[in-house]
Amino acid sequence: MIPYGRQHLDDDDINAVLDTLKSDWLTQGPAIPRFEEALAQYCGASFGIAVNSATSALHIACLSLGVGEGDIVWTSPNSFVASSNCALYCGASIDFVDIDLETGNMSVSALKVKLKQAKIDGAVPKVLIPVHFAGQPCDMEQIHALSESYGFHIIEDASHAVGAKYKDDYVGCGKYADICVFSFHPVKIITTMEGGMAMTNNAELAEKMRMLRSHGVTNDPTMMTEESHGPWYYQQVDLGFNYRMTDVEAALGLSQLKKLPSFLEKRNTLAQQYDELFSAHDNIVPLSQRSDVYSSYHLYVVQVLGIDNNKHAQLVSQLRAKGVFAHVHYIPIHLQPYYKTLGFSAGDFPNAERYYEQAITLPLFPDLTFQQIDYIVTTLHLCINNLQQ
Repeated sequence: MIPYGRQHLDDDDINAVLDTLKSDWLTQGPAIPRFEEALAQYCGASFGIAVNSATSALHIACLSLGVGEGDIVWTSPNSFVASSNCALYCGASIDFVDIDLETGNMSVSALKVKLKQAKIDGAVPKVLIPVHFAGQPCDMEQIHALSESYGFHIIEDASHAVGAKYKDDYVGCGKYADICVFSFHPVKIITTMEGGMAMTNNAELAEKMRMLRSHGVTNDPTMMTEESHGPWYYQQVDLGFNYRMTDVEAALGLSQLKKLPSFLEKRNTLAQQYDELFSAHDNIVPLSQRSDVYSSYHLYVVQVLGIDNNKHAQLVSQLRAKGVFAHVHYIPIHLQPYYKTLGFSAGDFPNAERYYEQAITLPLFPDLTFQQIDYIVTTLHLCINNLQQ
């Protein structure tokens, strides 16, 4: 079976983990700040805050920006539920902005319309969370300009987009957002097994997130309410969580980071191979790529035109039966049963729903071969023909 995604680990990665396991530090040791500093430097950001998942990073990012009861957060319906759950964790309400069918990313035109009405209604969001779907950055320049006009904060959900570029700047540099969040899950661009990181250029936000990831506890005397009792002393000054990354995970991340450019180059080369092969198939349309971005290609997604829900399911099943683990990213969040209890329903975000009905994620990872891509494309075409007969 050819998986849709898979980590690439080599002897350097394994040795980095083994060295850490043999060291004096397994949890909160020196590898974590080294990983934070290395990725922040790579992206051009001032601070990196490593945590145990991108979900945790999204949660503390919202909290650090003061999101709470009575606030509104908007994100994309074409994402995993973590992109919206983070607002609900804080007691805020959530809403969505429909997507651009060609890219799968948040539609700027839909955002403009929604913001205009929200201003009239007195319901402008406190935070907007654009999602860089499949590794392609959203149109952040326009989104940032809207944030200045309407007064909302921005958290980039760049879980798919480590190493991606927008207008020659690395995603995570902080030019267009208050905070940017990365994921290091095994199927993502680089992995720490599980893990995530929040990037920011704001020292106050960085310090807030550091405390929130570790129970709200500090040993910094300047942040305490009374004089320290001694070198052992700490205070809990906020209600935080145990969202910490381990030194073992950070060591793996540091090793993986050295290979990030080669991973990105391979993913882009493989995506170009897909594009060339699909150019001969009018009914199979890959997501379009903006000319001013460099995608990290976490996912390679095509839309198969003219299929209904039944044929969609049959097509994915047939591909898997033939050794191609096709997948679908994502079920629109607002169609999840829990979100329907919040008042969302089918028809609320038609582009996201239409996209879902015809989208298929095909395998893409650094060790995928050109021969496997040929097989995947040929098999997909044959399966579609079988369904049309």
